[in-house]
Amino acid sequence: MTTILTVRKGKQVVIVGDGQVSLEHTIVKGSAKKVRRMPEHPIIGGFAGSAADGIALFEKLQGKLREQAGNLTRAAVDLATDWRTDRVMRKLEAMLLVADADNTYLLSGSGDIIEPDDGVVAIGSGGNYALSAARALLRNTDMEAMEIAKRSMGIAAEICVYTNDQLTIESLP
Repeated sequence: MTTILTVRKGKQVVIVGDGQVSLEHTIVKGSAKKVRRMPEHPIIGGFAGSAADGIALFEKLQGKLREQAGNLTRAAVDLATDWRTDRVMRKLEAMLLVADADNTYLLSGSGDIIEPDDGVVAIGSGGNYALSAARALLRNTDMEAMEIAKRSMGIAAEICVYTNDQLTIESLP
């Protein structure tokens, strides 16, 4: 279980994830890195779900980005199509949040490519808590995206037993 949150405000986009890895009802690791930068492109992402499946999806997305010359939208569509139609990929149990300077997408194995209306989206066990906090802070404060993301994850960690406060944060200006 985990929580991954994306906040876009102005020209900044932030993806933050907690570090907790749970196996059923036991915390087995507190400092996992589920948020990362794509090595060849100015794109950030995070995954919730099975760690092996999330890492496999990141690798597939990197391949799609190479094929599409770094175009995140086209790479996301290609990945979602493969994910939905390929028999092996359909069994992957993870979701992705990815963002570049202009776009934010939630990708799932059912073929979903969702771009949030307000620049805020979250996945994972504490996703709804972080999403609610981020939307409230976005609408009612002058905080920057980074501060909104950190505070929202702190709130989620206070509520969700599968979310901790060991955060990994990536941002694009």
